[in-house]
Amino acid sequence: MEVKMRSLEGIDLRGKKVLLRPDINSPVDPVTKKIVNDNRIVKTIPVIKDLLDKGAGIAIIAHQGDTLDYQNLVDLHEHAERLSDLLGQPVEYIDDVCGPAAIARVEALKAGEVVILGNLRYLTEEVSTFEKDVKQTAEEYTHCWEVRKLAPLFDFYVNEAFSAAHRNSPSMVAFQELLPTAAGPLLFKEYEALYNVLHNAEKPCVFVLGGAKISDAYGMMRPVLENGTADAILTTGVTGLVMLYASGVNVGEKTLKFLKDKDLLGFVEDSKRFLSEFPGKIYMPCDVAYEKDGERAEIDVADMPIDSLYPDIGPKTVAAYKEILDNAKTVFANGPAGVYENPMFEYGTREIWKAIAESPAYSVIGGGDTISSATKFIDLNDISYVCTGGGAMVRFMSGKKMPLITAMEKAYERDKAK
Repeated sequence: MEVKMRSLEGIDLRGKKVLLRPDINSPVDPVTKKIVNDNRIVKTIPVIKDLLDKGAGIAIIAHQGDTLDYQNLVDLHEHAERLSDLLGQPVEYIDDVCGPAAIARVEALKAGEVVILGNLRYLTEEVSTFEKDVKQTAEEYTHCWEVRKLAPLFDFYVNEAFSAAHRNSPSMVAFQELLPTAAGPLLFKEYEALYNVLHNAEKPCVFVLGGAKISDAYGMMRPVLENGTADAILTTGVTGLVMLYASGVNVGEKTLKFLKDKDLLGFVEDSKRFLSEFPGKIYMPCDVAYEKDGERAEIDVADMPIDSLYPDIGPKTVAAYKEILDNAKTVFANGPAGVYENPMFEYGTREIWKAIAESPAYSVIGGGDTISSATKFIDLNDISYVCTGGGAMVRFMSGKKMPLITAMEKAYERDKAK
């Protein structure tokens, strides 16, 4: 596999000012606004240490929260504190992205220093709604305030944000137009891990798709079934319920109302086509769990419906899926099997993660809720590769080109020609 992105290997950065764009966007407690999982921050440490070892001064630009994720839209001072602890040296925070305070600090930046600038999502061009409503190319983004102010201050740009690779924003695609550019080691690892699942997976290759955000699952299903990547898809969560309904199972009025209220019934026709076009490849739950008199109860799918929702899969489904996972050579998983936050319905999620962790297969998991649920029940070291990305991972596995990769490849070709 040829990756057309420049690495940091052999690059002399002594005395250079480096603009580093990682993804340290972290889940925060809705009440305290404190970080509750610093996985992405931890994974940024290797590239920072490498840049410091090369003699660079580093300014970090990153985002936290969004207009679509407003409860997480907080500043980055705690991120700086976490990085300081992990690096064992001060990481300064400037609550300014590209205004006078940020510019003054970068101009004074010395080799060996690390500073984080303000939350990128405080800028209009960096929020998801701008990207959606105002279509801009990477070249057009070079004229925005952020890039005009920051690019002239730096000698080099490094991107380490695969998990935001699907985002077409200035910090992700525009600095490559103006500065010598390289990818950090995590960006290479994420790209290679997913590429190997998509194109070089040892067979049989099993996909486990669950969670509540079923657009992710449906974005991946057709491509990985059509190109032969997936030999089997095990459906759980809401995806499993939609598949059951599409297959003719009466899931009950409460579940139908839930699917209608969440605007998910549109996936039923897709499900019918997938089941018809790829017979024997898509597996559905054979039993589910529900609440009865304040306790967990289980029912075979053949005996549905009952007047209840079904927040989890049952033991028969777990046993059937575990047998498939035990014989897999490659496993890719996205989304928990049930409402794991409720102890009454954590069983399916816990047992599926345990099965994947214990499987001899090469395993890749990714996505925010995926990692949070897996962390609760297993040691992530038992997973072959944990991808920091959610939306980026889904887009990659769907076979779609991502803005970051396009920008990095363009910079690679330009820098190679010099």
